[in-house]
Amino acid sequence: MQRITVTVDDELLQQFDAFMQQRGYENRSEAFRDLLRDRIERERAVGEAGAFCVGCLTYVYDHEERELPRRLVHAQHVHHDLSVATVHMHLDHDNCMEAMLLRGRVEDVRTFANALIAQRGVRHGHLWMVPADLIVDRHAHQDGQSADLPHVHSRPLT
Repeated sequence: MQRITVTVDDELLQQFDAFMQQRGYENRSEAFRDLLRDRIERERAVGEAGAFCVGCLTYVYDHEERELPRRLVHAQHVHHDLSVATVHMHLDHDNCMEAMLLRGRVEDVRTFANALIAQRGVRHGHLWMVPADLIVDRHAHQDGQSADLPHVHSRPLT
């Protein structure tokens, strides 16, 4: 591991220390490493054509908006190759929040997420992506039962 020196102004350091305290970091080095990893991974996900990722799309929507729930579910079915799972939460009488787990090529995941977020009645949409290698293979598990079944593994890039 390398040791580096970073110079920051007092106000930025105060904000960084407050961030550390809110997140429970015990030292600046670990907080800095996590922020650096996060930024590098996001840039890598954005920059590489054909790269794969895993992601989480969260959005709030008005379930009373005409046909919106049906359109959202339809989009998930049309893109069943990207949509792994969805969690649905009722916020109040009119609003719902969903968190959708996605896996696929970065550009496909981003295009799908943007299309959902752009639907009339959808608010507060945010896509979080982590670059990943997607590997389809066959191998034995400890239970010995899945040796002949090909399946996908998603390995985050570090």
